[in-house]
Amino acid sequence: MSSSTTSAPAPRTGGSPLARVDAALGRVPMYRVVSLALGALVLVSFFLAITRSLLPSVFRLEAMALTLVVLVGVSVAANALLGLAFRVRAHTESAVITGLLLWFLYWPTTDTAQLAWLAATAVLANASKYLLAVRGRHVLNPAAAGVVLVLVVQELASVDPAHRVYTTWWIANEPALVPLVLAALVVLWRTRRLDLGLLFVTLAGVLVVLGLLNSTDLGAGTALEQYVVSSPAIFLAGFMLSEPLTLPPRRVQRLGVAALAAFVFAWPQFQTILLPEPVDLWVFESTAELALLASGAVAFVLGQRGGVRLRHTGTRRVGAEVFELRFAPRRPVRFRPGQYVELALPHRGSDRRGVRRVFSIVSPSDDPELAVALRVPEPSSSYKKALLALEPGAVLGATGVGGDFVLPRRPGPVVLVAGGIGITPFLSWLRSPEAEGLDAVLVLGVGDADDVAYRDELVATGVPVVLVAPGAPADLPPGWRHVPSAFLTADVVVEAVPDLGGRTAYVSGPPAMVTAVARGLRRRARKVRTDSFAGY
Repeated sequence: MSSSTTSAPAPRTGGSPLARVDAALGRVPMYRVVSLALGALVLVSFFLAITRSLLPSVFRLEAMALTLVVLVGVSVAANALLGLAFRVRAHTESAVITGLLLWFLYWPTTDTAQLAWLAATAVLANASKYLLAVRGRHVLNPAAAGVVLVLVVQELASVDPAHRVYTTWWIANEPALVPLVLAALVVLWRTRRLDLGLLFVTLAGVLVVLGLLNSTDLGAGTALEQYVVSSPAIFLAGFMLSEPLTLPPRRVQRLGVAALAAFVFAWPQFQTILLPEPVDLWVFESTAELALLASGAVAFVLGQRGGVRLRHTGTRRVGAEVFELRFAPRRPVRFRPGQYVELALPHRGSDRRGVRRVFSIVSPSDDPELAVALRVPEPSSSYKKALLALEPGAVLGATGVGGDFVLPRRPGPVVLVAGGIGITPFLSWLRSPEAEGLDAVLVLGVGDADDVAYRDELVATGVPVVLVAPGAPADLPPGWRHVPSAFLTADVVVEAVPDLGGRTAYVSGPPAMVTAVARGLRRRARKVRTDSFAGY
């Protein structure tokens, strides 16, 4: 997983709708996708209010607008002030997203006391990003943390119930269902968390419906309809449970966390099957926030909790636009070949993409140093410029190590398909002791056959390489073969690897390439595994 786009020849995407979606979404940073999706839902909500599709007595335009301004405005202002206090550059778009999320959780209001509590919620939500964070990693979902903290404060301060604020998750309404589903799918697809979202929504739905059937006279169809239309499960899965900084590093762990969240979410209904009397949930009117808190806490325990401090030891160019950076960890970093590390690099003038990136680890598992590679085209992001400007001895932090695109423990024959800098996870694979005796063929797509990043290192591994490039290279190492093609496609792989049917295919590169090639290799290879950068 690399945060750089690749110079690999991408497959034609005209006939593949999913590949076109990947290509379009891949050009937009994750935070921007989320903010645009939430913004679209805001517009839909105002349209529904204007057309009186929402309850007119509650969804008055002035109340909706005022609540929106308070939550987003206070969120942005609080985040900016907290950034100054903690001497870090505040991420404005993240604060906007937090304010928008909160807007969908509370009834719109013009009541001064309630607006004050909503403002406090926005402040506490943003404060949790700084106070409830360890080495840049959120312990809890910020919006959920703000909601819970305000509920507790209101209870402890014995605030008059008439002036309290309670979550309603009103975005779960029938008129907004279709736009909500589409927006959630876009976010889950962009973040590569569709499996997590589907598991949560499905499991929570099963538990809720079973509970409703046990405790009410509703039929199965009506109970299911009530869950889909009236519960906030879809919104929670798409926009909150999928938050990258509150998820564990491995896929099986993420799915486990989603299952836990589904159980907590469905508890009010499902408990009727397990218990003779319902359990008092104290101040909580909704278990949606509890689901986020429980999943976030478990994810934090499963994640990289020990401090990872890296001292920069040097940078070298390994391709025309590709650079390798090496770091000496203050203490050993455990990883499996193929995993990634997320580097945090606060710097002046950071752009809208923030100060964190994930990079595939290219060093072998027995190397005492940690190496990553990135492509730096022109123009480049402020983050990449700051990374390349690091002087030896500079220290930065890693917020986590993770990923599932790992060298299998008992690998059979494999074909490794890489687009450009998508070669990086395979470098760690092929150079690690665990790869001894690995039966592998590498199919590598590049834009220029004479510009192959890590060429010498690949030659040293001895793995057979099929080099896919428009023109022939000036010289071809022994064991390498050139396939003239402007695009790296599944058909090219099939023709280049005659025994593909007996191999597991691992595909790494930009999302559009990975989607198109992986789809074409299914039913042709024994199995297909993929890795692509989602970015945020």
